[in-house]
Amino acid sequence: MNSTFGPHTNSEIAGLDPAISQATEYLLHLQYPEGYWWSELESNPTMEAEFLLLTQFLGIGDDDTWRKLSKQLLAQQRSDGTWGQFYDAPGDLSTSTECYFALKLAGISPDEPMMRKAREFILSKGGVPDTRVFTKIWLSLFGQYEWSGVPVMPPEVMLLPNWFPITIYDFSSWARATIVPLLVVIDRKPVKPIPESAHIDELYPLARSETDFSLSRPTKLIGWETFFYTGDQVLRHIDRLPWKPTRGQAIKKAEQWILDHQEDDGSWGGIQPPWVYSLMALHELGYSLDHPVMKKGIEGFRSFSIEEDDKLKVQACVSPLWDTCLTMIALLDAGLDPEHPALTTAGDWLVGEQILTGGDWQVKAKNVAPGGWAFEFHNNTYPDLDDSSEIVMALDRVRLSSTEAKDQAIDRAVQWLLGMQSSNGGWAAFDKNNTKMLVAKIPFSDFGETIDPPSVDVTAHILEMLGQLGYRADHPAVAKGLDYVLADQEDDGPWFGRWGVNYIYGTGAVLPALKALGLNMNSEYVQRAVKWVIDHQNDDGGWGESCVSYVDTEWRGKGPSTASQTAWALLSLLAAGEIDHPATILGVEYLVRTQQADGSWDEPYFTGTGFPGYGVGQRLDEPALEGQPGYQDHEMPAGFMINYHMYRNCWPLSALGRYRELSNNDDYWPKPSDRDAVASAADEYSPKRAGNRLQRFLKIW
Repeated sequence: MNSTFGPHTNSEIAGLDPAISQATEYLLHLQYPEGYWWSELESNPTMEAEFLLLTQFLGIGDDDTWRKLSKQLLAQQRSDGTWGQFYDAPGDLSTSTECYFALKLAGISPDEPMMRKAREFILSKGGVPDTRVFTKIWLSLFGQYEWSGVPVMPPEVMLLPNWFPITIYDFSSWARATIVPLLVVIDRKPVKPIPESAHIDELYPLARSETDFSLSRPTKLIGWETFFYTGDQVLRHIDRLPWKPTRGQAIKKAEQWILDHQEDDGSWGGIQPPWVYSLMALHELGYSLDHPVMKKGIEGFRSFSIEEDDKLKVQACVSPLWDTCLTMIALLDAGLDPEHPALTTAGDWLVGEQILTGGDWQVKAKNVAPGGWAFEFHNNTYPDLDDSSEIVMALDRVRLSSTEAKDQAIDRAVQWLLGMQSSNGGWAAFDKNNTKMLVAKIPFSDFGETIDPPSVDVTAHILEMLGQLGYRADHPAVAKGLDYVLADQEDDGPWFGRWGVNYIYGTGAVLPALKALGLNMNSEYVQRAVKWVIDHQNDDGGWGESCVSYVDTEWRGKGPSTASQTAWALLSLLAAGEIDHPATILGVEYLVRTQQADGSWDEPYFTGTGFPGYGVGQRLDEPALEGQPGYQDHEMPAGFMINYHMYRNCWPLSALGRYRELSNNDDYWPKPSDRDAVASAADEYSPKRAGNRLQRFLKIW
């Protein structure tokens, strides 16, 4: 829709310029001397619970650490006694069970009122027998569940050749790095002693002796779930054989894989799950606590921990490169000089962080030279495509001390990203063509996403990067990417957000990409998206979307207003040219009005996504219904949501800055600083609409 309202000037929105100045100064103040920005990555309380359990497993727990972890766990408990997956989420059975067990192990009495409430909730949801597989593994490690109730994963998986239907490289990078050490742990089935006072028999609806610990049989006679269930039963019989000729070789290969994949900071994969399981696996293989690998791994957890108010928070991951590039873009959008010392220092730091070595991604992207960036300080094995595209956009707009070094870094990154495009035209987060849905059907896969297929938001960011560099729709990679993106548009206009909540995020990624590529923003598919965004504005002028939109279609585009989601909606409208539309004005006014005195915004709600919890890692045509495999209620037990504390500040500044520039100059859009266009212009684009969803489905299979 084209606005019929007259143009506005900056002065017509009271406080716009001061808001931008305050936000700019706030972000500049947060920069580290080395040049990067880095804020907390908040997830859920299983991080603290599992860290406490890890210290018990390794025998390194101490009263002070446990006290601080316990205080953090109790601070996150809700008034109804539960713990949840994200802010304002309903209580989750598995999360609450892990927290209860960790607190009881740390000496918290089960007679405490809040422990009684937690216990009542856990039992009301079916108790320990109904928890997810990963919770059952944690409980089995301490004799609080039976290993016989955990799905079998034979270490011989490590010996399967790459041509086999399923290998470890068919799992997503994060699942792969978790599964390999778990092969060792599940094979050894350790049970560490704990005091009888820490036992949790009270969380079983029936006595332990009367509880059925076998895996649930699928309801359908024919299907992949039944196939893998049958396979699990066969493997259990094989596992009981006294002679396993390949077991030692498989364990040895898993051990070497774990050693080869440790990062410089001691982590594995730069994330918590493979880190803790790798330490446990090596411990079971006889590695002493003073072994260099173990020592580095244990000490490295300090970088993931935040001590505050006598409490200890444990982050699932750290995001300095992501925080840095988004902050640079926000400051540039706000009008900061491309030669400002903060930007040049950050740019030089990013150039130095480019990964020029190989990684697991090369298994499916052969003959592609490295050139990406990671999400974390140290994660050379798994560079991140999304980070790499945003870093290129940031670097391209700043002037560094060495233009040659910057251009070389950008060129390497672009070639790497082009080489990582999947066959269906999209780009994933870490891998190429990681799309075998079968791996999501195994009994082991009841949490998170087991594969890493392309997503619209990552693809859109890469298309936006290519557009900023001068590529247009007639470039083969761009054309394939656009076909992928536009085929995935919802009938009513928006796009699904894989890595951010949710349709507001997806749409906020796509429309700026289309604009950057020089497409016609009056096209029907653009205007359909614009209408959806405007129709979902809240009465307070902001936008918000609950995490439960991933499992309940009634919540698409609905939720309390947040700073980051309001910014994404505004970036959509601004890209579409709706500078003077009342919805845009109200959105800008919302951000100005809700800014805090120090220039920041408050945002308790989670707007980042780790896992929607579908298993297949991509949008579903319809969420599973109650009683169907994969069903999730609003507590999202298989999901993993994130509150990036930098989002609340960098995205609003980008939106306000772009609004100000577009109000003064309607031809403005973020442009490269000193690079020539590399492809011919193409103002019109006609997507291949017919049968696209079916074609994408067939390509994935």
